Amino acid sequence: MLLPLLISFLLLIVPTFSTSRKVLDENHHEGIIRVNLRHVDSGKNLTKLERVQHGMKRAKSRLQWLNAMVKSSESESSSSQIQSPIHVGNGEYLMELAIGTPPKSYPAILDTGSDLIWTQCQPCSQCYKQPTPIFDPKKSSSFSKLSCGSNLCNVLPSSSCSSGGGGDSDGCQYMYSYGDYSVTQGVLATETFTFGSSKIKSIGFGCGEDNQGSGFEQASGLVGLGRGPLSLVSQLKEPKFSYCLQSIDDRKNSVLLLGSLPKTKNAKGAVTTPLLKNPMQPSFYFLDLQGISVGGTQLSIEESTFELGDNGSGGMIIDSGTTITYIEENAFDALKKEFVSQMDLPVDNSGSTGLDVCFSLESASGRIEVPKLVFHFRGGDLELPAENYMIGDVNLGVACLAMGSSSTGMSIFGNVQQQNLLVNHDLQKETITFVPTQCDRV
Repeated sequence: MLLPLLISFLLLIVPTFSTSRKVLDENHHEGIIRVNLRHVDSGKNLTKLERVQHGMKRAKSRLQWLNAMVKSSESESSSSQIQSPIHVGNGEYLMELAIGTPPKSYPAILDTGSDLIWTQCQPCSQCYKQPTPIFDPKKSSSFSKLSCGSNLCNVLPSSSCSSGGGGDSDGCQYMYSYGDYSVTQGVLATETFTFGSSKIKSIGFGCGEDNQGSGFEQASGLVGLGRGPLSLVSQLKEPKFSYCLQSIDDRKNSVLLLGSLPKTKNAKGAVTTPLLKNPMQPSFYFLDLQGISVGGTQLSIEESTFELGDNGSGGMIIDSGTTITYIEENAFDALKKEFVSQMDLPVDNSGSTGLDVCFSLESASGRIEVPKLVFHFRGGDLELPAENYMIGDVNLGVACLAMGSSSTGMSIFGNVQQQNLLVNHDLQKETITFVPTQCDRV
């Protein structure tokens, strides 16, 4: 089955299947914490393809770490040498929040692949340049250090309290590492955080006094939304949260919603699938992907391709911080072959974009046909609109598939494929629901 794409000077991509963009009437739902999100490249004069390329470059170290993680999980001897987990870090979306009393605003990276909430703090022995003044806890009346015996200190992957002794005068000292070798160190404390119009007291966070790495400069800290006890969703004891991501070339804000959202289960076009757990990587949200179809043809791939292995290998995670979707290499080879066979355009082999599958637009007359792409999850089939997987650039004269190959065995469902979908996590039922949505109307 082929779907139309409209090509103009700006490469306007129109919706390509009949699933409606449902507008959820949740604007003023009581109990929901609403936080605006913006893409890290927002406001820059970049094409959509250039934004994807920037995101792929940022994700390079993220993917390298995932590769190392998978290899270590496949080797018992390697796994036994890992003393503390390393987390994904970095990200593609920033959330606006405020910390302290009186509140000091700052932008933080949204990361569904890690747990710790942290910001840079004075006195800072080593801090990177950030867009806002560094937080000074001495100027906040609500700042309080956590003791070595606190629950949050005890669940840290690495702290100076674990060996005992030394007293509690300096509080719980933490160290938290990320996949690009970035690290934050400091004291674990509690503070009052303000998200939009909602003020939340006694949130545990890292007050980072030694922060190293190249991936944080666009923000003043990070907010982990993973499944571990240190994350924001765990501390709020709120089993439901959602986000809705605008197209990365849209100037409008995306949105994060913390709280219960009714009506998503029966919304038109909604697809609900189980969330799986991986004991080797407990912070990640794993999806139960069973197959992929291109243009009505289901790819002939092994049934076990997307299964989560007993040793923690394989599977598919959903990640807000990875730009494009990466598919296990054998499955991607099959997808690429089928996609090329159904496209009525010559393949572009110049390699100029950094993407694996591109087509030349030299012979295109303003409207092209692309195969429909469907992800078959346990519980439902998610049909993606063409703008969620095909990206064109008239200046380069190409249209490219915004997907890549994963040599790790693990697949990643990236944020380009999630755009204009309300992605609703229900951690109580352990499900995730995708609802086609106009994100600027949520």
